[in-house]
Amino acid sequence: MTLIKKVSKALAVIVVILAVLGFAGHSYVNHVEKEKTVVTLAKHSDKVLFFYRDDCPDCQAIFHQIYWHNVISHNIILINMNQPKNRHYIQKYQLTAVPTLISGNQRYVGTKQSQIKRIVGD
Repeated sequence: MTLIKKVSKALAVIVVILAVLGFAGHSYVNHVEKEKTVVTLAKHSDKVLFFYRDDCPDCQAIFHQIYWHNVISHNIILINMNQPKNRHYIQKYQLTAVPTLISGNQRYVGTKQSQIKRIVGD
């Protein structure tokens, strides 16, 4: 077997592995997005609160970005408002729409990347 064929096979295997891992990662994030976990917040949390609904197109558009940022920084709490026991946060945080990001006194409702980065950091 020539060197070119060996390299081609190795590259093909790497591409297939990366594709499978990419698909699995994407599927896992979609699974996390659909979870309806009941969230209990600490009184003085320094984390960013991300309020979303798993059936909201705008929320879905930014969920992967928020999720992967949180994998690295661990500074975001994901709160699915489709969980009935999380709905008391609507009144507590005066939520009017999703997606909403809250960090201290900062608040943003929407999908604009520059505003999301301002709230969650880089």
